[in-house]
Parts: sequence; structure tokens; C-alpha cells
Amino acid sequence: MTGKYTPSLIARAYADPLSWLNLAVDLLPIWAIFQFGWGATPLVALYWLENLVIGLFAAARMLGAGLTQLSKGIMSGAAVFFLVPFFCFHYGAFCWGHGVFIANFSNQDIGLPSPQGLLVWALGTGPHMLWFLGAILAANLAVFLIDFIARGEITRTKLDAEMTAPYGRIVTLHVAIILGAMFAFGAEEPLMGVLLLILIRVAFGMILTLRRRMRRDAQLAERVEGKGATV
Repeated sequence: MTGKYTPSLIARAYADPLSWLNLAVDLLPIWAIFQFGWGATPLVALYWLENLVIGLFAAARMLGAGLTQLSKGIMSGAAVFFLVPFFCFHYGAFCWGHGVFIANFSNQDIGLPSPQGLLVWALGTGPHMLWFLGAILAANLAVFLIDFIARGEITRTKLDAEMTAPYGRIVTLHVAIILGAMFAFGAEEPLMGVLLLILIRVAFGMILTLRRRMRRDAQLAERVEGKGATV
């Protein structure tokens, strides 16, 4: 797996300002630790809130992909009118269950809260949580507008691929984060534990950046091949 991530790929990926924006946002919680005294619970809550942002933009990508297919006369795109509401319900239930687990895991015995109650809990775990959530929202919006819309990924992606993409991402990330959180909550040096959590998230974000570059390279290669075939 790691053999794919060559120095050339890394250089191409980080030639894109979006990559540096995402890296800066991933590193931002370090400021929260030293400036606002965040511990492991606010970090885990922030990463759970990030799931909601990911789901929001996944639904937007699905809607864009489906409507684009319909505009080209591809009638399978009409499935978007069923799949987007289904995704919102299913993904929302998935996030709720995961949120209940991490809230109780972080020694906040809140039982089975409503989705609204879980959101209130997460936003209240650390000072200025809304600002950090806003930074995540802004970074995802930039990727959506530039990568998905302006660079034309909306015309090349598939509805089903967009629907399934968030699940693998958040499962992989949060298995790693929960393992890191177990260390953070039980560590004799809490600062080292929370820094480990951030390091896990930063490493995961860098892998996502490289994969996004690989996907874009593949799409550019397909366009070149397509043009060559028409000559």
C-alpha cells in the first residue's frame, strides 16, 4: 500500500493549495490544546462532528452526480431522488449510534440521547468548538467547490460511488481514533495522549490527500486517452 505513495505523488499532491488548507485545518486542534485546554473528549467530539460535515457534502455530491447524469439523458440518475433521502437517514443513524458510543466511552454517562441532544453534547465539550467545526466546514466547502465543481469531478463520478465513500472513511478513521483515545484517557501524560490523537488524524488526512491526487491523475489520464481515441 505504502509503495503507491511516492515522492513524486506527494509533490504533485502538495502542489495544490487545497492540500495545504486541509493540513492546516487538521493541525488546528493543537492550538485548542494549548490555548483552550482541550483534552481527549473535545477532540473525539470534534472528529465526530466532522462525520456530520462529511455526510453533508456526500449528500451534496450525490445530488450533483445524479442531476448531472439526468442532464445528459442518463435516466439512472433519477435514483438520486430516492438515494439522497435514504443516505441521509441511514448515515444519520450510523453517526448517531457512533456518537452515543463515543459519548459514553469518554466517561460522559448520557445514556441514549436524541440526535439533537448528542449534537448539544458534542458542541459543549470544549471552548470555541463552533469555530473549529466552522474551519472543517470551510475546508470541505473549498474542496467541494474547487475539486468537485470547478475541476469537473461532478461530470465523472458515479452516484453509487459517492454514496458508499463516506462509510469506509469514517470507520477506518474512528477505529484508529478510538484506539488512540483509549491511550489518551488512560495515559499518565494526558498531553501526549491528545497529541497522539491529532497525529493519527493528520496522518489519515495526508493519506486522503494523496488518494485524491491519485484519483485526479487517473481521471486526467482517461481524458487524455479519450482525446487520443478521437483523433
